[in-house]
Amino acid sequence: MEDEKIVGYVTAFLKKKGFTQTEKIFQEEFQHNKSNTSNSVLEPDIANHLLAFSQLETGPARFHDGYSRLRTWTYSSLDLYKHELLRVLYPVFIHCFMDLVAKGHVQEARNFFNTFREDHEMMHLRDLQKLEGVLSPNHLEEMEFAHSLRKSKFNIKICEYSYELLLQHLHSTQSTTILGIINEHINFQVTPGQPSLISDDPEAVTLTGSSQEAANQINQKEIHWGLLEDSLEERLEKAGALLSDSEKGEGEAKEGENDETKKRSIEGGKQGASVKKVKKDKGGSATGKSAKPEANTIPSAPRVKPELPLPVIPAEAEQSVLEDLRNRVQLSSVALPSVSFYTFINTHNGLSCSSISHDGSLIAGGFSDSSLKVWDMAKLGQQQTSSLSQGENEQIFGQGGGKRQYTLFQGHSGPVYAASFSPVGDFILSSSADSTIRLWSTKLNANLVCYKGHNYPVWDVQFSPVGHYFASSSHDRTARIWSMDRIQPLRIMAGHLSDVDCVQWHANCNYIATGSSDKTVRLWDVQSGECVRVFVGHRGMILSLAMSPDGRYMASGDEDGTIMMWDLSSGRCLTPLIGHTSCVWSLAFSSEGSVIASGSADCTVKLWDVNTSTKVSRAEEKGGSANRLRSLKTLPTKSTPVYSLRFSRRNLLFAAGALSKSG
Repeated sequence: MEDEKIVGYVTAFLKKKGFTQTEKIFQEEFQHNKSNTSNSVLEPDIANHLLAFSQLETGPARFHDGYSRLRTWTYSSLDLYKHELLRVLYPVFIHCFMDLVAKGHVQEARNFFNTFREDHEMMHLRDLQKLEGVLSPNHLEEMEFAHSLRKSKFNIKICEYSYELLLQHLHSTQSTTILGIINEHINFQVTPGQPSLISDDPEAVTLTGSSQEAANQINQKEIHWGLLEDSLEERLEKAGALLSDSEKGEGEAKEGENDETKKRSIEGGKQGASVKKVKKDKGGSATGKSAKPEANTIPSAPRVKPELPLPVIPAEAEQSVLEDLRNRVQLSSVALPSVSFYTFINTHNGLSCSSISHDGSLIAGGFSDSSLKVWDMAKLGQQQTSSLSQGENEQIFGQGGGKRQYTLFQGHSGPVYAASFSPVGDFILSSSADSTIRLWSTKLNANLVCYKGHNYPVWDVQFSPVGHYFASSSHDRTARIWSMDRIQPLRIMAGHLSDVDCVQWHANCNYIATGSSDKTVRLWDVQSGECVRVFVGHRGMILSLAMSPDGRYMASGDEDGTIMMWDLSSGRCLTPLIGHTSCVWSLAFSSEGSVIASGSADCTVKLWDVNTSTKVSRAEEKGGSANRLRSLKTLPTKSTPVYSLRFSRRNLLFAAGALSKSG
C-alpha cells in the first residue's frame, strides 16, 4: 500500500476527531520522513488496522458493540457504584437508537432497540412505547417526544469516584462512539465523596429543555408562600384566642361538650384545643391548652398581601364557612378521616371527569357526549316535584328502581374534560375538547358565559380558593388566568414543552402550579405571569396537583403512580410517595394539612402522613424504607377507578369514580 494512502487515512481520522494540532505535527513529520526514503512511514500491519478502524467508525455495528461493552461493564461493577453507573445506560441507549435511525440504518436500529429494551422497561416503559413509532429519520423531527430528546440534555447525579471509573472504562476500551454520545447528550453533576445509598433518587436522572443552570436560576427567585392576611382562618384563630383568654372556663366547658358530640380528642387531652386550633400548619395533633392553641406545633405560616383584588365573601357564606371551621375534625396518623365514596354506574365508559363541591352537597360529571350533569345529594332518592326550574331536569332509574334526579347542562360541542365548583357552590366551570370553558349557574341551572381563548382542547380548569378567578390548562402548551367578568384571559403562562395537563391554585391565590406531559411542574406568579419554580423529577406526565393549606408544600402525581412532595421555597423534592400501581388522577390535602389522600386508576384511595413525609430523617432516606412508613391506609374499591377527591372544610373526605366493566 502506498504511503500517501495510509497517511490519508490517518489525516482523515485526525480531522474527524478534531485533533488539528496533532494533524499538523503529523503532516510535518511525514514531510520530514519523506526526504529520508530509507524509512517507511508505517508498517503494513498498522495500515491494515487503521483501514479497518476507518470502516468501523462509519458502520452501524459500532453503536451495538459500544453499548454492549458499556452494559456488560456496568452490570459487573461493584454494588456500591453499580446503581449510579446504571443511570448512564438509558440515555446512551436511546441516543444510540436515534443516531442509528438518523443515519438511515433503520433495520439495525430496530434490532438494537429490541435487543436491549428489556433493560429499561421497568423504569421507562412509556418512553419506549413512544420511541417504537420512530421508523425513519423524518419521524425524529416530526415526533415531538423524539425531537425534544435530541434537543435536550440528561442531567445525571454521580459521585466523583463513579465518574472516574466510567471515564477510565471508556478510554481503555476506546469507545469513541459512546464517548461522543455522552459528551453531547449528558451533563454530569459530580458530587464529592461516596455514592448515595438511596438508589431511587427522583433527581438522579432528569431531562430539561434548557440547561440545568437556567432551571436553577429560575428556582432562585423569591416566592411568598404564606397565607392571605385577614383570612377567615386567621379571624377564627384570633376569636378563639380571645375567647380562651376572657371566658376560659366557660368556653372550655362548652367546647368540651361540643367536642364529645363531634369526635374524640386524639390524645385524650384538652377537648377544646382540637376544635379551636384551625391553624394551617403541619401539626396535625390536638395538643396544648386552649389558651395556647399553638403549643407543641411548628410556627404558623407567614401572612402575605394578595396581588389580585379579591371578591367580597357574602355574609351568609362567611358564616357557613366559619361554622365548618369551628367544627373541623382534627386529623393525624392515628385519627384518619371518614370517607364518602360516590360511584357512577351505567356510564358505558362515557364519564370523562367528576368534581365535588366544597361541602360535598353537589357532584358533577363531565361526559364524552359533551354533556355536564350535576347531582344534588339532598335530592337523591326523593320523588321529583312537578315544578321544574328553567334548567333541563331528567329522571333516571337506579338499580333499586327509585327515581333519581340530576340537572343536565348542555352547550359544549366536544367531550367535557374537567369541571370545578366555586367555593360557595353557586357556580360551576367546565372545560372541553371544543377549546372553550363554560360558566354555569347551579342556582339558575343555566349557562352564563362561554370563554374562548385556547386554540386546542382544554384539559383542566380550576376555580381559585376565593372564587371569581379561575385557571385553565390546554393542549396548546399554555395555562391561562381568567376572571368571571371578562371574556378574555388576564394572563397567559407559556413555557412548558408539551401539553399542560393539570392546574392548581396556591392557597394565597398569588401563584398557580401547572403539571405537564413534559414531566415537569411549574409554579407561576399570577401578577407578573413569570415562571418562578421548575420542579423536575417525575418520569411520566403529571396528572394531578395539590397544595397544602398553609401554602408551604405541593404534591404532584404522575401516570406511573408516583407522588412527589415538593418544598415550594427551595424547589426541591422532599420525598417520593410510592405505592400506587397506576395513574394518580387526584390528590387532596386535609383541611389542616396533616394528611394527604390520593386517588388512582388502580381502584384505591391511599392516605399518607404529611408530617413524616416532609420530615424524613437521613437514616430513613439512606435505608430507603421510609415510603412504607408514610402510607397510613389503603382503601380499595370493588372495581372503581378514583376520578376525584375532596376534603370538606370539616375534614370529611369525598371521593368519586365510575364503576368499570371488569367489576
